[in-house]
Amino acid sequence: MIISITFLFCALIARLFVLQVVDGEDLRAKAAEQWYRDLPLKAPRGKIYDRNKQPLAVNADVYSVYVRPSAVNNPQAVASDLAKLLDLSYEKLYARITGERVSEITVKKSVGKETGEKIRRLRHQGVYLTIDSKRVYPTGGLSQVLGFTNIDNVGQNGLEGYYDKYLTGVDGFEYVATDIRGNELDGALMYVPSIEGCSLTLTIDKGIQALAESAVIDAMTEWKSRSASMIVMDCKSGGILAMAIAPSFDLNDIPRDDIAVLNALSKNTLVVDVYEPGSTFKTFTGAIAVDSGIGENRNYYCPGYRIVDGQRIKCWRYIGHGSVDLSGGFKNSCNCVFMDLALSLGTERLYNGLSDFGFGQKTNIDFYGESKGLVMKKESVKTVDLARIGFGQAIAVTPIQMVTAFSAVVNGGVLYEPRLVNSIDSFDGKNVYSAPSKKVRQVISAETSKKMREYLALVVAEGSGKKAQVENFFVGGKTGTAQKYENGSIARGKYVSSFIGAAPIDDPEYVALMIVDEPQGYVYYGSITAAPYVGRVFAGIAASKGIKANTPVYTSEMPYLRELALSEAIAQLNKMGINYEICGEGTMVKETVPIYGSPLIDGDVVLLRLG
Repeated sequence: MIISITFLFCALIARLFVLQVVDGEDLRAKAAEQWYRDLPLKAPRGKIYDRNKQPLAVNADVYSVYVRPSAVNNPQAVASDLAKLLDLSYEKLYARITGERVSEITVKKSVGKETGEKIRRLRHQGVYLTIDSKRVYPTGGLSQVLGFTNIDNVGQNGLEGYYDKYLTGVDGFEYVATDIRGNELDGALMYVPSIEGCSLTLTIDKGIQALAESAVIDAMTEWKSRSASMIVMDCKSGGILAMAIAPSFDLNDIPRDDIAVLNALSKNTLVVDVYEPGSTFKTFTGAIAVDSGIGENRNYYCPGYRIVDGQRIKCWRYIGHGSVDLSGGFKNSCNCVFMDLALSLGTERLYNGLSDFGFGQKTNIDFYGESKGLVMKKESVKTVDLARIGFGQAIAVTPIQMVTAFSAVVNGGVLYEPRLVNSIDSFDGKNVYSAPSKKVRQVISAETSKKMREYLALVVAEGSGKKAQVENFFVGGKTGTAQKYENGSIARGKYVSSFIGAAPIDDPEYVALMIVDEPQGYVYYGSITAAPYVGRVFAGIAASKGIKANTPVYTSEMPYLRELALSEAIAQLNKMGINYEICGEGTMVKETVPIYGSPLIDGDVVLLRLG
């Protein structure tokens, strides 16, 4: 009996030794796991503001829901309640809770506050919540510029991605005691606060952005185009005031379920994509020629085409413009004038000038994926190529290159580096980084710039840009219409229409480029599909400055003239006091530009195509 008791006593001592010494560390760790918890404190992401400190990207509190399987005493109830509230599969969640040998399961992140409070009130043992933040975009717009974050609040693209290292804060944590249900007891044993990320103040103006977004949506709707886009720049600093692209999406309702669609809608085509600029490019050929001392003191003859290297290159006006000077070349957008200028300059001078304007190179805007455009190698350029480049063919540019270069044409000749961010500031308001305007180079003289403003003002006052005019905030600019290419050949019926302009043209502050990609129907000219929207945006800017400004008043409508005899159509136009031009051969009107019902203003010239 004594021996048995002694044996049992020794066994007990041995067991205690094992528990305290051998397994002690293990048991202490398990006890700590049961009674203590290390709670992460996610740092709020830095905010994004427009140039006037209007919020563009902020944070809202949300919950993350976790389960500690070892602390759950009723896995069926936990799985059932969470599945219902969080719209999850009961079977999958139950299997995770009962089958996974982990200390903690992340059930769901970005759970709304109301749902989170419902879960908290259930007081399930082993279920706990932490407060996180979710990105919220007050305007919902600027989708391709701001970009967005993923479920973990990490920037994915746009400025959210480009400046992610600044916007991301420093996480903290707190070490807390819990009861048997996993609920926190009062007071943290250790607390390290999180630090909010830096904020960005952009060059974007929220008001101008709204004007641009409205313009591209309306243009795409009216012309049933593939897309429409606009950039507005402060031409005296390079700051981007607006970037708008349609189609788009609401940043608060991101279409994450279709990656292909999301990638397409997220792309900032104004920085990434290239296009053939067409007649808007004549601005730069003209500026280089004037600055080189050629082109102004001569007349040009346009018979409607030029023969270059044996190739017949047409002017847009088939019957030609006859004898014109350089101002007439701009006003009438005569291809022959700008072919002659390019050929007079020669490859070396034209290419040097285009390089100074920034074509064929990146602008270094603070954004992902910028393209440098497509410019033929100088040694590969033939005479016919040079002629085509002169009026905006045989070259591809990015929209950001266009507004940057055009700004230099009108602002006194200075090329500025474009930028989207003005400053970066820490959470407590200390400046981390400021981005002053960066002068790249003097491209043309101030005198040449003044002369170019006069030519561009003439285009809007009397030429193809009339529909961009704004009363008391006068505009200068250039229209463009370019055929698109597919697989190396012209794509019939597909055009890129555009207008680029500056206002007020006597001392420009703003440059705006509007692009309408593949407008549908007979009307595809930039003078009709793009110019009015730039005028509308400039009028909105003027109004915000207290300037009484109006876009052109339409005085009549285009009559229905298709299938009429030419003599009958002319008689009707004369009666209405509408100017006209005729192209083609025949006695019947096959189509008109603009189409029937289009608004007309005094001085408009309509085109009658015969067949």
